[in-house]
Amino acid sequence: MSFASLLAVSGGPAQNLSIFDPVSPPAESIRDLAFLIFAITGLIFLIVEGILLYSVFRFRHGPPNGGAEPPQVYGSTPIEIAWTAAPALIVFVMTLVITRTLWEVNVDPKTPPTDSKPLRVTVIGHQWWWEYVYESYDGEKLGFITANELHVPASNLKVASERRPVYLTLQSADVCHSFWVPRLAGKMDLIPGRTNSLWFETGHKELFLGQCAEFCGTQHAKMLLRVNVDAPDDFARWLLEQQKPAIDDAKDPKVAEGKKTFLAHSCVNCHRVRGTSAVGSYGPDLTHLMSRKTLASGILPNSRDNLRKWIADPQVVKPGCLMPAFGLSAENLERIVDYLASLR
Repeated sequence: MSFASLLAVSGGPAQNLSIFDPVSPPAESIRDLAFLIFAITGLIFLIVEGILLYSVFRFRHGPPNGGAEPPQVYGSTPIEIAWTAAPALIVFVMTLVITRTLWEVNVDPKTPPTDSKPLRVTVIGHQWWWEYVYESYDGEKLGFITANELHVPASNLKVASERRPVYLTLQSADVCHSFWVPRLAGKMDLIPGRTNSLWFETGHKELFLGQCAEFCGTQHAKMLLRVNVDAPDDFARWLLEQQKPAIDDAKDPKVAEGKKTFLAHSCVNCHRVRGTSAVGSYGPDLTHLMSRKTLASGILPNSRDNLRKWIADPQVVKPGCLMPAFGLSAENLERIVDYLASLR
């Protein structure tokens, strides 16, 4: 997928993916560390290249004493101390600032700021999509699952009682993945058999884009991340809607027939629709499918036409994905699309 396509799906051209424009404390710490390292290494570069250029210019006509070899100096204690002490001091300073940054970025999720309202979400990486298990918010258990689009509340970092840090528990269902939303936090790997964690909080109410940053197979490049930072009231309403079972237009005969067709096919072996007999866990949860802006982990706008295209043959849209084409008849395809398009 091209960058232009990514912006088109995101809904506008104003997306900023730069690590140098952070909106969260851990991202700011990483930005500050990068600037400091650039400054140190840049100064070393200027000194070394300056001496090199001076030597090239100064001795461009050869040795000044008629070609004789210049005097050789061996065993200069001051010089040896200088070229040992200076790099050691530089490494020591860099070690200190890197340690400080790690301390700021890798906080203990069990000890959120006093009086804050933490959100805790378990992120599970799949080939090639993201599963989000909402565990708790402000101490209250949630226990519902969504896919591909993460919603979090905006935080007010200046008022303790209005801080809403987000703590992500990162796991993998298959191979190594990496969760990376550049403006919110650094990269963190999702490794099979291991649990990692990541945190961020921001007061910027907007959409932030990211990308799986660890090669994880055929469709690694189309395993996109979307983090929606909502106003606290909007987020509370979103939570209430997401906790409900599937809401469909049962009065519509097309929807009712589509639901029956969906539940009769093997879709239920992989997908979950809360409030129905579909309890699969291998594929994304579809309970509130139409509340999402995109399909297939952020690569398509969520529209009826794209939904039909995806169900008809996912391999055309995302070659190598683990959802096969089932060879549905045109009639059954439309019925299933009618039902899924009603889930909101």
